[in-house]
Amino acid sequence: MAISKVLEFERQVSPDEIDGLGHVNNQVYLDWFMSAAARHSALAGWGADKMIAMGEGWVVRRHEIDYLQPVMPGETVVMRTWVETAERASSLRHYEILRASDRKMACCGCTMWVWINFKTGRPSRIPEAVISDFAGWEPEVKADK
Repeated sequence: MAISKVLEFERQVSPDEIDGLGHVNNQVYLDWFMSAAARHSALAGWGADKMIAMGEGWVVRRHEIDYLQPVMPGETVVMRTWVETAERASSLRHYEILRASDRKMACCGCTMWVWINFKTGRPSRIPEAVISDFAGWEPEVKADK
């Protein structure tokens, strides 16, 4: 069972994210993953400023990305991310990117994050407050129109 609930939001593809083949460039998906992780972390109360102030926080150990369907100029994508595990000093976060038009999965992946002490650069145990804040985080409920 996942540690956190899913953060889901829509994002419009911008012209500068399109490559020479006429679709979203592979690097852009990684940028979207990182942006979604930062957004989710901030919403759970663990933004970059807080972690820098305490001298500890997340760094990436590994990314895995599967490119499944192209995303074209002008499309809207649905970004989804959640924290799957948090054990000792590492945490696995998952991502899904769906085309909003047909809900087909365009890309999925995961990142292994490691909690480190910024001064030493060494892994440190994930604070219990981090885990409980992600576990207790609730996504905004959209009102019906």
